[in-house]
Amino acid sequence: MSMNNQATDEVTMAEEAKAPLALLLELTHRCPLQCPYCSNPLKLEKVASELNTEQWMQVLDQAAEMGILQVHFSGGEPALRKDLETLVAHAEKLGLYSNLITSAVNLSQTRINTLAEIGLGHIQVSIQDSDEKLANTIGGHPNGYQLKLAAAKHIREAGIPLTINAPVHRLNIDHLEASIQMAVDMDASRIEVAHVQYYGWAYYNRKYLMPTRKQLDWATEVIKKASKALKGILSIDYVVPDYYAKIPKSCMSGWGRQFLNITPSGLVLPCHAAESITSLSFDSVVDKPLNEIWKNSEAFQRFRGTAWMPDTCKKCDRREIDWGGCRCQAFAITGDASNMDPACQYSPFHQELLELATCDANSTDYNFTYRRINIFNEH
Repeated sequence: MSMNNQATDEVTMAEEAKAPLALLLELTHRCPLQCPYCSNPLKLEKVASELNTEQWMQVLDQAAEMGILQVHFSGGEPALRKDLETLVAHAEKLGLYSNLITSAVNLSQTRINTLAEIGLGHIQVSIQDSDEKLANTIGGHPNGYQLKLAAAKHIREAGIPLTINAPVHRLNIDHLEASIQMAVDMDASRIEVAHVQYYGWAYYNRKYLMPTRKQLDWATEVIKKASKALKGILSIDYVVPDYYAKIPKSCMSGWGRQFLNITPSGLVLPCHAAESITSLSFDSVVDKPLNEIWKNSEAFQRFRGTAWMPDTCKKCDRREIDWGGCRCQAFAITGDASNMDPACQYSPFHQELLELATCDANSTDYNFTYRRINIFNEH
């Protein structure tokens, strides 16, 4: 690239002085599903530690003041919070575009209609599989499949745009074509087919979920064909598993560059899996203003820009494209978050990553561990 490292860092610092694009609020870790690939941390936060309604509203106020444009309500299952409508209405009042990321099994037609009336902009519904029995097995909910179908119908009847989140792994990848058709039948405008990313519970259950290379190649061809056939009908986003990659993805568009994630207790993270990096500590909105954390937090500054990068990354033409890749993955595989992302073909750990994928994909054991948390102690 034409810029030298000093000029690059100056440009990066100027960019990061701007407001982040989006804010992800994890309202709760409680969830009616028990997916073995859940991206939430192994240690889930209980209801007693969750921010209350007033505290979440203050977070939204601060986000709007910062110039943030989007707020995504997530969890766990955000619909388990009885104040969800209050928070969505407050976001609308502040001019924030709002999106609900949900399992949908707790969304009644009445609540969906109310959310539409108060200005919710979009809903993302997860599906575990196109096959009812397997979907319910993966999600650990006896009626999850039918409840999701009903919710999707009510969402579209209410006029809310719908995206289907379809996590892909070894147990369900062979049903990918049917899952895409399921999204079409649900009248979704978009589907995100994302191979499971191995953090949190997914890392813990990796050997039960990792697809084979043959399955990955087949799925990629399915996506190519479907994207062409369904152009103008269904937009398809596709995320491949890092363990088979040669170049790292631009995780969250770069550490601390565009996104903020707030946990149920108020910790502010650069990405949803950042707590897996146990060498970092994170500030809380209970103690500090959101903008101060965004600009000055040690955790956000640690891997911002390019100055922190290993020499190989600093010299790479992709250093301002992938921003060094995933820090959580570097920590999980190498024990040091400042190492090169093992997904990069030039990483000294790349072969180890590939060998892990190959070994796990050949496992015939499906004895995965569900994530469980009490959902009944509600606000």
